[in-house]
Amino acid sequence: MKNLNWDDVRIFLRVAQSGGLSAASASTGLSPATIGRRVTALEQCVGRVLFERSQTGYRLTADGRTLMDKALAMDATMQPITDWSRTSGQKPGVRISAGTWTAELLAAEFAALWTPGDAFHVCFKTTEARLDIAHREAEIALRSQSPDGGNLAVRKIADVAFAPYRAASPAADATPGWVAIGRDEALTASAHWLLDQERVEIVAWANTPHTLRALIRAGAGQGVMPCFAGDRDPQLVRAGPVIGDLAQVQYMVTHADDRHRPEVRTLIRRITALAEANAALFRGERPQ
Repeated sequence: MKNLNWDDVRIFLRVAQSGGLSAASASTGLSPATIGRRVTALEQCVGRVLFERSQTGYRLTADGRTLMDKALAMDATMQPITDWSRTSGQKPGVRISAGTWTAELLAAEFAALWTPGDAFHVCFKTTEARLDIAHREAEIALRSQSPDGGNLAVRKIADVAFAPYRAASPAADATPGWVAIGRDEALTASAHWLLDQERVEIVAWANTPHTLRALIRAGAGQGVMPCFAGDRDPQLVRAGPVIGDLAQVQYMVTHADDRHRPEVRTLIRRITALAEANAALFRGERPQ
């Protein structure tokens, strides 16, 4: 038998106590379809049928009643820990995974995402790599590719444009070349695009987006950035038109179960509103 998932056992208890998926959905915030899948997964794990299913609801089998007795005892044992957690003063955290430029925009607009009265806090996980939302490495991910498969919920939040940028006030001896993310660190489409260009003189390399921007600001050369980052920076101006080949869609990805948590649902709504309010900036329609 595989290791039991305690969350699945707790969902089983809610179904057993309420007599059906819809009632359990109201008490857990999960969809009936999700609850049904979790109950089936638990039955497969223990190798026993726990419910007799009918149009009138879910009725416990003999094995189901045995598990319910054991689960209630375990739930009672866990209750002191739950009570301690609730009174410890720690608010639940919502982890947001995003690339450097997107994380910076969210940080700059933090007041639109969180208020002192919110019963949660926000944890940024800034990385160009894609975290595994299916295995809950973060609650919310903002990424440029829609994931394939998994128990995930995906929504489009923005169209993103890219352009070349240079220093707004370059030094007299500023070079006309380019600065780029190094080949070993090039994880994004924009970094690979520049590396694939012929007859481009790269005069400096960076291993992070922050260093890339610092080099551009210093006049080391021009570099490629998303317009929502470059156009917000008063030290930069566009060095050319929007690069059509780099047009992207920004997606918000959440675990299909986690998205029903009140704090996650709140942040999903606020991030979506923030993206809608800045749609023109994302599309590159607000150049300096």
